[in-house]
Amino acid sequence: MSMLGIVALSGIVVNDALVLINYENELRIDSTQSTLQIIKTASIQRLRPILLTTLTTFCGLMPMIFETSRQAKMLIPMAISIGFGIMFATLILIPSLYLVVEDVRALLIKLKNTKTLVS
Repeated sequence: MSMLGIVALSGIVVNDALVLINYENELRIDSTQSTLQIIKTASIQRLRPILLTTLTTFCGLMPMIFETSRQAKMLIPMAISIGFGIMFATLILIPSLYLVVEDVRALLIKLKNTKTLVS
């Protein structure tokens, strides 16, 4: 059941990531700021919709997480996977991975430019 929770979690996280990354890309087009500054600005501007989605999902799963009946014992692992996974992924993982991808992208561009200069 935990694996099914992770599958459901991936769909929710992709939705939140699209909201954040789309706004970051819009900011990048219109701005000359650094990548870190763009991520900070986008995270602050989109915090409300992302946080509301995250908190409502987490709060909706809380009764199932704390349920003690026998019937709910099978669904509790799925609720825990979704509830805590969305808190971690949305608030920490997505902005961090965006920075990592941008650093790798900048490194590849730098390597490509030095290879072009050498040849």
